[in-house]
Amino acid sequence: MLKLSNLSLRRGVRLLLQDVNITIHPRQKVGITGGNGCGKSSLFALINNELHTDSGDFFIPQNWIIAHVAQESPATERPAIDYVIDGDNELRHIEQAIEEANQSGHGELLGKLYAQLEEADGYTANSRAAQLLSGLGFSQDQVTHSVNSFSGGWRMRLNLARALMCRSDLLLLDEPTNHLDMDAVLWLEDWLKKYAGTLLLISHDRDFLDSVMTHIAHIEHQSMTLYSGNYSQFERIRAEQLAQQQVLYERQQQEIKHIQSFINRFKAKATKAKQAQSRVKTLEKMELISQAHVDSPFHFEFHAPDKIPNPLVSLEDIKLGYGETTILDHVHINLQPGSRIGLLGHNGAGKSTFIKLLADELAVQSGRVERSSELRIGYFAQHQLEQLHPDDTPMEHFQRLDKRATEQSLRNHLGGFGFSGDKVESKIAPFSGGEKARLVFATLVYQKPNLLLLDEPTNHLDLDMRHAISLALQEFEGAMVIVSHDRHLLRSVTDEFYLVVDQKVTAFKGDLEDYRNWITDQKKQEAVDNVVIKAAKDHTGKNKTPVNSAQSKKEQKRLEAEKRKLLQPLRNKQTKLEKEMDKLTHEKEKIEVLLASPDIYEDSKKVHLKDLLQQQVKLTQSLDDTEEQWMIISEELESL
Repeated sequence: MLKLSNLSLRRGVRLLLQDVNITIHPRQKVGITGGNGCGKSSLFALINNELHTDSGDFFIPQNWIIAHVAQESPATERPAIDYVIDGDNELRHIEQAIEEANQSGHGELLGKLYAQLEEADGYTANSRAAQLLSGLGFSQDQVTHSVNSFSGGWRMRLNLARALMCRSDLLLLDEPTNHLDMDAVLWLEDWLKKYAGTLLLISHDRDFLDSVMTHIAHIEHQSMTLYSGNYSQFERIRAEQLAQQQVLYERQQQEIKHIQSFINRFKAKATKAKQAQSRVKTLEKMELISQAHVDSPFHFEFHAPDKIPNPLVSLEDIKLGYGETTILDHVHINLQPGSRIGLLGHNGAGKSTFIKLLADELAVQSGRVERSSELRIGYFAQHQLEQLHPDDTPMEHFQRLDKRATEQSLRNHLGGFGFSGDKVESKIAPFSGGEKARLVFATLVYQKPNLLLLDEPTNHLDLDMRHAISLALQEFEGAMVIVSHDRHLLRSVTDEFYLVVDQKVTAFKGDLEDYRNWITDQKKQEAVDNVVIKAAKDHTGKNKTPVNSAQSKKEQKRLEAEKRKLLQPLRNKQTKLEKEMDKLTHEKEKIEVLLASPDIYEDSKKVHLKDLLQQQVKLTQSLDDTEEQWMIISEELESL
């Protein structure tokens, strides 16, 4: 187990944790929550032996293997799949030892090492690494590409896969979903549910915390409290505690007021001086109850747009892409006042490209675009965080935006986004990703848009800010189009979904659970297609017919026949087993009807009763065996 006893932790001169006592048991999945800067990442640094306690004790079993996601990737030409397998250090050590034993001809040692290799699942390492990469959005071709060929966001996915590859006892994940699209988030969610070790996760994704976590460790006022249950359960318990705390606070304030009134009234009178002094000591000893702060520290809202034209944007038969490459084709859509659209689709399908078109940052290859002359766009994208002037302060940023505004009005606006006091006059350069995102959002709200285009707006934002955004968007009067892997946000603020797939943007008739099912069906189809591709290869290893090429109808029919040929024997066996189960179930029910009759237990029918009981046992065993075979066949079909 992992145990903190009277633990205090500092980062520089700042006290983060004080007198913390918590025990986390094996296999528990604990979400670490709290405001930005409260000490969540510092706790991980302590566990990784990068920080040391200021006082108290920290215990973790010496034999525990700890896995965490590296923040940087080394410059290497190593293939992605090998880089991921490197995450299993024990496996790599065994492989190295086998290589050395082979060279030295040490036969007895080789036998032991191969046994260790099997115990470490070494023979399935390539398959497991490929599954991790596939789940995180890498194509089959990409698994052999060098690490250096990937961009920063994809390298973070590689580092995540590398951490998951490690057969760890403790897994530390700090905002793992920030660089993932929804498909990968859903996959990671399912993977972590099955993870056999202890999990500590820092995340601001409510749905993710709800789905995976068994406990929540909340950091507040240098203290950490462990709650059983997921995030929603923690919120309910916390709200009840805060309500009770508020009652106690108000009661105590009345008592303090009463005591202070007595002191003020009688401290100058000799006859009452002793009692007054006693009241002063009572006040000094009283443990003050902090006022419950149940509201978010962020307070803002969208002001009504000056005008909301109809339609805002009209797209007719749009073809869109980069250079000669087409990403989207035959796109038709009208954005009207009140449109609240969430975009769904695989990574790279064209969601961000579609947003850029609406934002007028990308020209069409063909088709007609009509934008209202009264259109005012509020566009949030991750690249805008890097376009902030680093030498500016938030105040200077807004004074440039609105030269007529008073300093106090700008301070009032910035205060709603968590910028107050010295922070308003601080340089933007050292701001965290969350602070920059809040400043961009503050800019967007200030401009009173009638069309919001939000591309992953909640990355780097904590739960309080996400909650504030959700509330503000619910009251927004214009139209909005959102790309986000934050399912709670999508569920809270959108009315309809559009699916971006196969170069099309079409209405999706369903909710987020339907989208999860759609992803599952797509993956099953891809698995079947891969089987067909493999079967279609000739002896040279080259595809007879390229997939997705302009192949003839005859060739398409041949591939479909090949697919049916591969799957039909399994389907036939599945059907046969289903018929056998029906037959056995019917026969068993007939026996049970006879056994339910009181007459069968008469002395004259003992032989017949014994025969029926034997038949029942045989039928039950046969039914169990048949059901087991059916399940094996069904799982095999599902995997294909």
